[in-house]
This record gives sequence, structure tokens and C-alpha cells, in this order.
Amino acid sequence: MTAEVVTYESRDGVAIITLNRPDKRNAINNDVASQLRAALERLNESDDRVGILTHAGTHFTGGADIKGPPEDFPGCVPNIGVMMQKPLIAAVGGWVVGGGVVIVQMCDLCIAAHDAKFMFPEAKVGFTGAAIAGLAARIPHKVAMELMLVGNEISAERMYQVGLVNQLTKPGAQLDAALLWARQLADNAPLVLSVLRDYVGRIIPKGPSELVAQGRAAIQRIRQSTDAKEGVASFKEKRKAKFIGK
Repeated sequence: MTAEVVTYESRDGVAIITLNRPDKRNAINNDVASQLRAALERLNESDDRVGILTHAGTHFTGGADIKGPPEDFPGCVPNIGVMMQKPLIAAVGGWVVGGGVVIVQMCDLCIAAHDAKFMFPEAKVGFTGAAIAGLAARIPHKVAMELMLVGNEISAERMYQVGLVNQLTKPGAQLDAALLWARQLADNAPLVLSVLRDYVGRIIPKGPSELVAQGRAAIQRIRQSTDAKEGVASFKEKRKAKFIGK
């Protein structure tokens, strides 16, 4: 039986999605990646209006599990693997490493404990992915390049100063702070939040993984459409298709 390494709790219209592998610093393996993707999809389909992505234990995540890295990490990243239809707040503390930085950058908001440390060590270990490239569109270019090329840790305080983090809290208080914001968002007009997120998503420069994700999402919408089913049916029945644009 597969362990529950990502949990989902619905609390008064707010979904709390928790990385739940604290004994391994919430390192991301195939199980974490697949369950995180499922949780994000569940949020999209649920009646919850806002999501919080947080962690069990001291650390948000140590990044990819070196002993068994995920085969499809981009697939579990919000707004890359799963195009989010609702606001998502990251609530993090401790180490935020590698893919953890990517996940935070792709959330709408981030609340971090003062003890949070951000690090992207791929240049030191000899492998990387394209998803981190979009960070340079979200914080100052030189800071993003420092994180990626030098690979040293950057404090939560500095990430707050450069804009990756919205608010700092005492260690352990980040989830409560995120819940306060989430409840405010849940009381706001959902359609307005959706439109504003869509506007920003359209104008912000994107990295390679984000561009691929957009194309993949568009193709998926077509494949799941009524018109796609009609096209296949009309071909099999040797008749002219009647498309309705849905």
C-alpha cells in the first residue's frame, strides 16, 4: 500500500495540501510527485476556493529525492503540470531546496518562516531542469542568477526583500498566517480572482517549462472537448461533423 505522502484537508473553503514525508525532509520522489499532482487537481475540481501548500515537519522540502528522483517533476508543479484555477498560497519553513523553489515561484503568494532557507544546488550536483528559468521573471534577474549559478542558500529575509516571499512569520506560524490570507481570499469574488490571475498569467514572461505547459493544457482541453468526440464519431460514421465550439 502506498503511503500518504501528500495530504489534503478541506477547512471552511480552504484546501490545505501538505507534503507529508518529514523523515526525508519531504524529498520529492515519484509518490510525492504523483500525489501532489492529484491534490492540485482535486483542488481545481473541489468547492474549495483557495489552496495552501505547506509541509509536515521542519522543512518544506529538500528537493528531489537523490535516491529516487521523480520521473515527471514538472507534472506536479502548480501552473506548469497542473494549471491552477484558484489561488494557491505557499506556507514554508526550513529548507526550500531545488524543486521546492520552483513550486514556491509558481504559487500565487508565499508566506515563509524566518528560518526558511532557499537553495537551488543543481549546478553543484550536475543536473537541472528548465522550470527554474521562470524565476528570473519573478525576482530581480541578478538575484535569480545568483541562486541558480552560485547555488548558495539565500535567507527568507532576503527573499522577502526581493519579492519571492510576501510575508515573514515566526517559525511554525506560517500556516496560521496563510490561513488568515486564505480566508480573506475565499470571501472575495471568485470570478474576479480568476480573471486577475489569468491577466497576470498572460503578461508575465515565461520559462521553457511554462510555455510547454501552456501548449499541453490547450491540447488537453481540445482532446476532452465535445467537438473532439464529435470529430471521432463522425469519422467512424462517415458523415460530416457538426462542431459546436465546446
